[in-house]
Amino acid sequence: MSTPYPFTAIVGQDDLRLGLLLNAVSPAVGGVLVRGEKGTAKSTAVRALAALMPRVSVVAGCRFSCDPAAPDPACPDGPHENGPGVPRAARTVELPVGASEDRLVGALDIERALSEGVKAFEPGLLADAHRGILYVDEVNLLHDHLVDLLLDAAAMGASYVEREGVSVRHAARFLLVGTMNPEEGELRPQLLDRFGLTVEVAASRDTGERVEVVRRRLAYDDDPAGFAARWAEEEEALRERIAAARLLLPGVVLGDGVLRQIAATCAAFEVDGMRADIVMARTATALAAWAGRAEVTGEDVRQAALLALPHRRRRNPFDAPGLDEEKLDDALRDAEGGPDGDGDGDGGGDGPGPGGGGGLPSQGGGPDAPDRGEDAGGDGPEPAPAAGSGGAGGAGAEQRPVGASEPFRTRMLSVPGLGEGTAGRRSRARTEHGRTTGARRPEGALTKLHLAATVRAAAPHQRARGRSGRGLVVRRDDLRQAAREGREGNLVLFVVDASGSMAARRRMGAVKGAVLSLLLDAYQRRDKVGLVTFRGTGAEVALPPTSSVDAAAARLESLPTGGRTPLAAGLLRAHDVLRVERLRDPSRRPLLVVVTDGRATGGPEPVALAARAGRLHAAEGTASVVVDCETGVVRLGLAAQLARDLGGTAVTLDELRADSIAGLVKDVTAAGRAA
Repeated sequence: MSTPYPFTAIVGQDDLRLGLLLNAVSPAVGGVLVRGEKGTAKSTAVRALAALMPRVSVVAGCRFSCDPAAPDPACPDGPHENGPGVPRAARTVELPVGASEDRLVGALDIERALSEGVKAFEPGLLADAHRGILYVDEVNLLHDHLVDLLLDAAAMGASYVEREGVSVRHAARFLLVGTMNPEEGELRPQLLDRFGLTVEVAASRDTGERVEVVRRRLAYDDDPAGFAARWAEEEEALRERIAAARLLLPGVVLGDGVLRQIAATCAAFEVDGMRADIVMARTATALAAWAGRAEVTGEDVRQAALLALPHRRRRNPFDAPGLDEEKLDDALRDAEGGPDGDGDGDGGGDGPGPGGGGGLPSQGGGPDAPDRGEDAGGDGPEPAPAAGSGGAGGAGAEQRPVGASEPFRTRMLSVPGLGEGTAGRRSRARTEHGRTTGARRPEGALTKLHLAATVRAAAPHQRARGRSGRGLVVRRDDLRQAAREGREGNLVLFVVDASGSMAARRRMGAVKGAVLSLLLDAYQRRDKVGLVTFRGTGAEVALPPTSSVDAAAARLESLPTGGRTPLAAGLLRAHDVLRVERLRDPSRRPLLVVVTDGRATGGPEPVALAARAGRLHAAEGTASVVVDCETGVVRLGLAAQLARDLGGTAVTLDELRADSIAGLVKDVTAAGRAA
């Protein structure tokens, strides 16, 4: 086994180390989500923590790591008798992003269960991680149903596997650590809330600290065992401190005054539900135990808030992470004077203290950025010299960015047909989860049995198989896999007209609000998004396809306007983007959303060129919708004509709203049926 990098040799990253150590002291805290860029010691710290965890004693031969002092009475390998166990180190189990459900929770042999009545269960990663650490790198890229299973097991301390009425349960208590790069997409708020703590990590900008990181890493790579030996004394001291804090934890007093501060803080930040209060209480108690104190103080509450609340205050993916520390101090001071207040913590320190962290000061959740919202300037773009012409300056007539109007709930836009892409919530697809629509022969391991189809396949052969009694003889060839239909996520590529004709009529605020609304819808439906803009003399890819809709929203916010309308260039650039994405991810179907008034200008025959570019998309079967931004008394209907060239449909800004009472529901699915 390779020698892990010593935990005490990690340079900086105080929040990351403190969050991990608090979970090691009290696994009831609920795990930690680590957000930040790559190369910031996230994986190194998690693997190093395993070496500090106390060794566990397990029942000999038990695949589920049962404690011999208190064996699980429902263990599939049981029943076990109390007795001496086999000591071993706590495990660190890594969950790959592409893992299947069976790999996570375990697999039940349906064939043996039906034909022999035997619960033949092969444990999954949740069983391997019991009484250890479960590490999920890039947890934001994990399929939602796997994240749900993972967090349910973490919350209940057990995993349940059910297949056609046959069920297996086993204990699954582990320290859950997830890491993610926010640029690759956010977790849903419901899933964020299930992680106890969150920490933000970034590479140090201090030259001396960066030099020390490189020096230590090179020394470790040259001689891992020798490097670890130089840190053995510090590692042992930290290991003993974790053990001492665990012993002290049950006796730590959480006074009524401290509870009042916790409740007041959660109420002040308007977090949903009561999980935040419970996590803060457990975290503050762990902080006190870590500091060697028998009573929780106000400073413990403050530090707990900086770790437990930043990810719970986000209402949508466009909210900035972090916590307003001034607001936090005010809430703590206000609660301090309440009845039964303990008065221990003033909550008004100069910065987030370590909470008795013993050399591990924490920076908290990071600075709180102002919430996104409509541009307060209210000036809007200046009128273009000539409507639709982009002004005499052409591409040079750039106008300052316009703030987006308030987002709204949009109509459902979907891709026609039946796909096989990544699980999501937009278009119909063949999936492992969803309603059963039929049966088929299994390809590989059987995962979802179609019982009725299996019985029908086996019934005609019972006499030949010499059936005796009332049993049904089922063979492998009889088994049928359930065919299920659910929803997939798509690639939603926005092609946004940023020309002077859009800005001249002061429509860009409404247009940006509409695109922002569609981005929020894409986030909720688990889509990838991309952004192509066109203005002046050409088009550019403002954002390559990504899972980060907040990155798209940031690009949209700063989008300049002005110049002519090279519509054909925008459509051709979108065609290039989709061509590359089809090679990268053939199963993810695209949805092209063109936001324009259709008034192509610039160059010879701009409208005809745009029509030809549109027909190029139609020839490849790309599902599309045109958001018609044309306003005024005189309307040319060019956006509707563009939609016909694309083989899609057109909706106005008003019709895009989900609560619109426009006569005919216009969406891309209807266009696909008509085609």
